[in-house]
Amino acid sequence: MRFILCIIALLCSSALCMGQEKRLVQFSGAIYNTDSNVVVPYVTITNRSYNDKTASANHLGYFSFVARPGDTVVFSAIGYRREALVIPLNLPGNSFTAIIKMKATVVNLPAVTVLPWASVDEFNRAFMALNIPDDDTEIARKNVSRESLVSMTKSLPKDGKEMQGVNFQNNHISLSNKAINQRAASPLLNPLAWGAFIQQLIKGDQSRNK
Repeated sequence: MRFILCIIALLCSSALCMGQEKRLVQFSGAIYNTDSNVVVPYVTITNRSYNDKTASANHLGYFSFVARPGDTVVFSAIGYRREALVIPLNLPGNSFTAIIKMKATVVNLPAVTVLPWASVDEFNRAFMALNIPDDDTEIARKNVSRESLVSMTKSLPKDGKEMQGVNFQNNHISLSNKAINQRAASPLLNPLAWGAFIQQLIKGDQSRNK
C-alpha cells in the first residue's frame, strides 16, 4: 500500500513539475540604481534556464518578456554588479513583476603611458636609426623660431585688425594722390602757369612802349 502511495505521489509531483515547465508567465519590471534610485537603462537580461535567451531593458529601465516559473534571470550592465533573480514557482497568475536594484561598481584601470611611437617595433627602428622624435620643449622652440614665424606670416591670412590697417593706408594714399592731382590741374596753383602769365604781361608792356 505504501509503495502504491509513493508511486502516486511521485507521478503527481512529476505532473506538477511538467505543468510548471510548460507554464509561461509575463515577467516585467524596472531596474534602478541602489545608491541613487535612478533608473539604469539598457540593461542586458539573460535567462540562464532557457538557453541563455537574452532581452534588454529600454532607456527608462523597463523590461518585459516571457519566461517560466523557476527560471534564473541574470541582469548585467557595464559599471554595475551582476544581479540574479529566480522566478517563483507558485505564482497566483500568469504574470510576475519585480523591481531590480543594481549596485554601481568602480573599476580602477591601470595607468597608460602615451608614447610617440605606434608600436615597440617602431621604437626599436627609431632607436637603431637614432631618429628619436623631438620632445615637447624642442617642438615648441622650433615653432617660435624666426624661420617658422616668417613662413607662417607668408601663409597665414590677415586678421581683421590687419585688414583694417591696410584699408586705412590705401584710403589715405588714394586721397593724397587725388589732392595732388587736383592741385596740379588747377592753373592758379601751378607756378609754371604763373611764370608764363608774368612773361606775357612783360611782353605786352614792352610792345605798348614801342
